Amino acid sequence: MMLEMRKNEVITTEEIKSILWEGANALRGSMDASRYKDYMLGLMFYKFLSDKTLDAFKQITGMKDATEKELVIAYAEAKIQFGKKVDESLQKILGYFVAPEYLYQTWINDINAGEFEVQKVTDSLNNFERTIAVSGDSDDFKGLFSNSTIDLTDTALGSNLNERSRNIKALISLFADFDMVELQKGDILGDAYEYLIGQFAMESGKKAGEFYTPRQVSEVMAQIVAKSATINSIYDPTVGSGSLLLTVKKHLPKDSQRDLNYYGQEKNTATYNLTRMNLLLHGVRPEKMTIKNGDTLAYDWPEDPEQPNEGVLFDAVVMNPPYSVKDWNRAGLKVSDPRFEICGVLPPDSKGDFAFLLHGLYHLSVDGTMAIVLPHGVLFRGGTEGEIRERLIKKNLIDAVIGLPNNLFTNTGIPVLVMVLKKNRALDEPILIIDASKNFIKVGKQNLLQEKDIAKIVDIYVERKEEAGYSCKATLRDLQKNDYNLNIPRYVETEGEQFPQDVDAHLFGGIPKDNIASLKVLQAVVPMVLHNSLREIRPNYMELVKPIDEITNEILADVHVVDIKAELRRAIEDFVSEWFTKLKNVDDNSHIPHIMETMLVDIKRILSKFDYLNIYDGYQIVAEIWKETLTHDAEIIAGSDFYTAGRTRAANMVIKGSGKDRREEQDGWTGLIVPNDLIAKHLYADELAAITDKKQKIEIIESDLDELIEAVKAENGDEADILGDMLNEAATAFEIKKIKSELKKVAKSTIEYNLLRKVEKFLTDKSSLSKEVKADEKALREAVEERILILTDEEIDSLVFEKWFGGTVEAQLQLVDDPIKKELELLKMLEKRYAETLTMLDEEIKAAEKAFELLSSELVVEQ
Repeated sequence: MMLEMRKNEVITTEEIKSILWEGANALRGSMDASRYKDYMLGLMFYKFLSDKTLDAFKQITGMKDATEKELVIAYAEAKIQFGKKVDESLQKILGYFVAPEYLYQTWINDINAGEFEVQKVTDSLNNFERTIAVSGDSDDFKGLFSNSTIDLTDTALGSNLNERSRNIKALISLFADFDMVELQKGDILGDAYEYLIGQFAMESGKKAGEFYTPRQVSEVMAQIVAKSATINSIYDPTVGSGSLLLTVKKHLPKDSQRDLNYYGQEKNTATYNLTRMNLLLHGVRPEKMTIKNGDTLAYDWPEDPEQPNEGVLFDAVVMNPPYSVKDWNRAGLKVSDPRFEICGVLPPDSKGDFAFLLHGLYHLSVDGTMAIVLPHGVLFRGGTEGEIRERLIKKNLIDAVIGLPNNLFTNTGIPVLVMVLKKNRALDEPILIIDASKNFIKVGKQNLLQEKDIAKIVDIYVERKEEAGYSCKATLRDLQKNDYNLNIPRYVETEGEQFPQDVDAHLFGGIPKDNIASLKVLQAVVPMVLHNSLREIRPNYMELVKPIDEITNEILADVHVVDIKAELRRAIEDFVSEWFTKLKNVDDNSHIPHIMETMLVDIKRILSKFDYLNIYDGYQIVAEIWKETLTHDAEIIAGSDFYTAGRTRAANMVIKGSGKDRREEQDGWTGLIVPNDLIAKHLYADELAAITDKKQKIEIIESDLDELIEAVKAENGDEADILGDMLNEAATAFEIKKIKSELKKVAKSTIEYNLLRKVEKFLTDKSSLSKEVKADEKALREAVEERILILTDEEIDSLVFEKWFGGTVEAQLQLVDDPIKKELELLKMLEKRYAETLTMLDEEIKAAEKAFELLSSELVVEQ
């Protein structure tokens, strides 16, 4: 059975994600992920609506200390006594309500009482729709639970009513213990919902394209938009699950988030419902969202009601439309449509990419920013698309083109790009072109941008920097020379071999002097060491006067390198010390994303003071700490406090068995934020050393036994004769019973006896030591588990600091060595490349020919 949330305990985003995804996999069976998501996410949302209703009722009645069970009973009684007055009070607070008999909690009660019927769920969902229809927010909730989203008669849920009932009950029970209101406060609920959407997208493959944009692509677009415009309104014409809108929100100041108006349009009805649920779960109030179920490439939406035929303008437009849609113009739109007038031509019916772009651009305000995901074909295809591209360039609307790696999306393996558009660009402003296609890691079948890759793209965009092999600024003249073709390789040249082959060096030897001059880091940091390691053998050609390993050691020990490392060490030690104090005092889950972002900005600021360091590698080191430990621990600390969390332990739950026997059991305790292994390492060092010593003795005995077994297998000598029958059937180990039995038969002080006795001692010693190790480990584990409860403040400080930042200083210091070692490798390569000259090769050939002639003359041919 899946993990269950334990009430009144702090539970983190990662734990909730794990619980829900394990539950989804356990319950889904063979149902397609793209369909199952509608049931799971829809019921999860209904639990949220029910919890919000009970929370609002608690506010009305002042029943602050009431249990959930007491609230359900009191709510039902109040409804009987006061009728519509209760409904009206809840409507005033929430804009909706779930009636007592239709609460999610009522379903749970029916399940527990053995009285559950699937029809009750259908009736509940239908009743909510009827209830909300009388409110001003009816459009925000209308059709949320339509059959296109949650069809409880679907045979995929079970071939008969009993099977469907069993599966639906299991899915309902999955959310039973979640307090959705409490989880929403720190956006934990929203993050978990987004996570599930992403997981279902990966499982759905090509079907995911209609509802999901990968997180790292959303981050690139959202950060660019959030950093380059004042945003009060945002629009996504192909809104999918709403993840792009929410990602932009996350990067805005709190005041802006509160006042932000969200607009979106989605063609697929089930996905449209998913969008609204997702926004509501993330705390977006109904009056702040306007989401429409419609075809963006049909008639224009949204229009300004006060100015017919004029589109509403937005501060930000973001979109990830379906790529190269065929037959997009089924509505028979003409070039006179105001969305397409700007370019004077319609996009071709066979490719809808520019149709989506022009729709979004039409709705962009003068000072706004638009970011859209597109296939690379829009950069170079001809015909009417070429005309549109040329018009966009001439009108100075394209701000940046960012090429991304392939295989980022679940629904396509093609590489895509993000195009950024603005209407208020300076007349002479070039288009920034970024080639980020080579910066990624591979995880399974998918490529992923790391945090450092996202940060670099955004920084290059914001600062509009040019970097060889990565970015450039293309002027209008550059674009005209290329006939307005925007294909990235025409502007950002792929960096080839750093040092081209030198013919003279191959002929006569030596490393070209200009190659040495290109080693910028070595020239800047250790010029004298480099100079003293070389000598000129002829004009403009050098050779190394000592081995490269010796040069490496000299350079890394040079005072300049040592001083840089010392300065960086002080800076990083101050950094981790300052942030350790801040992180210990986190008191609100909602502050954690801002804390993380500020900390990452801080490490970039520190590293930027040092020349030749890869700032983004250093950035990634800190990002990984957040991913591995800090996010989890910060949420725990925010829900409690640092030292209380440090002295708290949680049940260590493990899964045992398989199939029907699969069950969850407790296996000891684990520190909530202080790792058990660090407690053992630092507070029980002697006990740990004793266990390690015994394990090493066991390894020595096993090695001795292996040698004896090999001697037996050799089938010669005393070992084979005496011990040959003492092995097990697989001939991999001695059997103690056979050894003991044979010892009784042979005389003492004989070779046979001594050899058998030797093996017996090995086996008994190994067995004894293994039992001792098992007992010692059990005692140590229990001691550590008890010690968690009485850790001192000083011990918690020390142990958690090591957990978070134990290797951080050394990892950051490695950034100093990395560029130096990289250039030393280049120097080593150059030395090897030109080590053998043409003259030397000629001499080797001549020597080989002479040797062959001598050998030939010695051959005797018999007659």
